[in-house]
Amino acid sequence: MRKLLPLLLLIAVTGCQRSEVRVVGVVPKGANHIFWQTVHAGAIKAAREFHFEVQWNAPTLEVDSSRQIEIVESMINRHVAGIVLAPVDRQALVGVVERAAREGIPVAIFDSAIDTNRIVSYVATDNTEGGRMAARRLGEVLGGKGKAGVIGFMPGSASTMEREDGFQSEIRKRFPGIEIVGMQFGMADRAKAMAETENVLTAHPDLTGLFADNESSSSGAVQALKSRHSTRVKLVAFDASDQLISDLRDGVIDSLVVQNPFRMGYESTRAIGLKLAGQTPPAKIDSGATLVKREDLDKPEIKALLHPDIEQYLGTAK
Repeated sequence: MRKLLPLLLLIAVTGCQRSEVRVVGVVPKGANHIFWQTVHAGAIKAAREFHFEVQWNAPTLEVDSSRQIEIVESMINRHVAGIVLAPVDRQALVGVVERAAREGIPVAIFDSAIDTNRIVSYVATDNTEGGRMAARRLGEVLGGKGKAGVIGFMPGSASTMEREDGFQSEIRKRFPGIEIVGMQFGMADRAKAMAETENVLTAHPDLTGLFADNESSSSGAVQALKSRHSTRVKLVAFDASDQLISDLRDGVIDSLVVQNPFRMGYESTRAIGLKLAGQTPPAKIDSGATLVKREDLDKPEIKALLHPDIEQYLGTAK
């Protein structure tokens, strides 16, 4: 029995140490795209610095606010130490975020805004400026005239609505010779985005420009252009993936507005770490956006932005 006592004590101490490890829930809009995987890596980096674990969970569909509410509700019921959330809809998630605040669980919002101030920090791209950036580039390559279409994400998503508003207002202000002929939504579905792009191209055979404001819409739009072997329509796309970068290098895409999802995941999760440490995190952080053209692809700083080393974090992620 005396020989067993040290072992039992060690097991008890180890169990207590494990039970004291804090868990922070990180809930993106989805998990399939490289954008969200990079966010995940950034979140893990911050979690390591503050010595807590990340519980990563996301809806299967990026448009499913009901499922996202269920995930956050479950995290609140399990009394996680904090929640990091990219809300699918700026209004639908208000109730669950405010419930977390009432129960003393700090919430940091990233990527897309929400209609409540019961949060500790908001980390996102300046999406309105990102839309303006795309408008200035498309206006330049079109020579200030022609017809342009917009392939959006979904109604109600704050981040992409801001991009769409920024794009349209900048075109109207700076390039009155460019007519915006419609707004279509891909609903986070590449196939639907491709079909909607085909519809725009068919309805407007004289179309000269396209703006796609997220990864899935960009992927669908470029597939539609490829299927038609179209070189006349200039596409400015938002977000990056290996395929979109390849299409930019091949000239199918004119340029990409690229966010910094690693920083987004890191700063929003770090905000929770600061709050749990008794500090006051920044109320708002602009995670940045960069216009990338074909000739920029081999610049070291662009390579680092487009190809962050996420495997060192995700390789051990559970």
